[in-house]
Amino acid sequence: MCARRFLILILILILFAVAGAFALFQFGDRVLIKQATPVGHYQEPPKASGPDYALLDAWIARPEIRDNPSHWAPGGLTGYGQEGRYLSYPPLPVRMAAFYIHPTTYLQRSEWNGPVEDRQSRDRAELFVRSQASAFADTAEVWAPRYRQAAYGAFLLNSKDSKAALDLAYSDISQAFDEFLKQVPANEPLILAGHSQGALHLMRLIEERKGELKGRLVAAYIVGWPVSTKADLPSLGLPPCRSPDQTGCILSWMSFAEPANPSLIFGEWEKTRGRTGLGRDRSDILCVNPVTGVEGGTAPPLDNPGTLVPDAGFASAKLLPGTVGAHCDKGLLLLDGEIPDLGRFVLPGNNYHVYDYALFWGAVAQDAMRRAIAWR
Repeated sequence: MCARRFLILILILILFAVAGAFALFQFGDRVLIKQATPVGHYQEPPKASGPDYALLDAWIARPEIRDNPSHWAPGGLTGYGQEGRYLSYPPLPVRMAAFYIHPTTYLQRSEWNGPVEDRQSRDRAELFVRSQASAFADTAEVWAPRYRQAAYGAFLLNSKDSKAALDLAYSDISQAFDEFLKQVPANEPLILAGHSQGALHLMRLIEERKGELKGRLVAAYIVGWPVSTKADLPSLGLPPCRSPDQTGCILSWMSFAEPANPSLIFGEWEKTRGRTGLGRDRSDILCVNPVTGVEGGTAPPLDNPGTLVPDAGFASAKLLPGTVGAHCDKGLLLLDGEIPDLGRFVLPGNNYHVYDYALFWGAVAQDAMRRAIAWR
């Protein structure tokens, strides 16, 4: 896919992503529920109708795939797999693998779960792999499964239908992870990453597979989804990252500019119970600064090695260093400095959900490499 087409589609994707993210956090809006909730009730799919993860077509990215979208790199870099592409670290002598779960890309109402063969959904998912998972490509071989994701309308209701849709999506992720572990050598270190719906499934995956991850996890990036340090984190069995070279820990953040108004997110979220069964509270939200790699950290703009920004003609993307800083405050990652023009698609309350990875693409790339070296 050429760079021009990639960035034009990124714009289209942002439009859809905003719609999905906005829906995700609007549990109480009756009009939106009517417009976005899938029609009818959830229908159990036929047995064995899901993706066959032994086949390449069930994956967006894995090492054997030609034109692997995770190998995409911003303009100005020398290309995937070449020393000096972006990071100043020497090549790792140890193989590593990354398992990445993309956010919601199925935006229709006709079904509670998006079919993996839906062309528009597949294209959007590939774009997320290019713009998010590519940050890990210098450190690890990226594996990114297609899955029967829950439609974005499934997040609007706390119902049997929505729970069933999310459970089906997770069952695909779990099976993909089985194949991933089958193909990756047993002693190979792992990176886990997700965004939005992908981050939600990643939390459950970590909780259920903590025994298989023991001693192998470089880091887990649970981005764009609230993680309660009291109601969620203890069940995951992993600590938050408290130093930049710590391994086996969790990074999580939600990006906002000031003045931030996160009531859209937390109003209903605080009424739910976490994975431990305890009630959730905004005061307990985990925030790890992706620039410093430290829980509750603060980073000036000059410390950010690169924000992913398209040029004015949308013909290429480049990394803009030293522009966006950030600091954690009451569970939010608040942006500092001069935020580049990333488009008109910031969510209500100055919520930069769509840009959680793009704002810190270079920092995420360096963070993963730094922790990988520490794991080694």
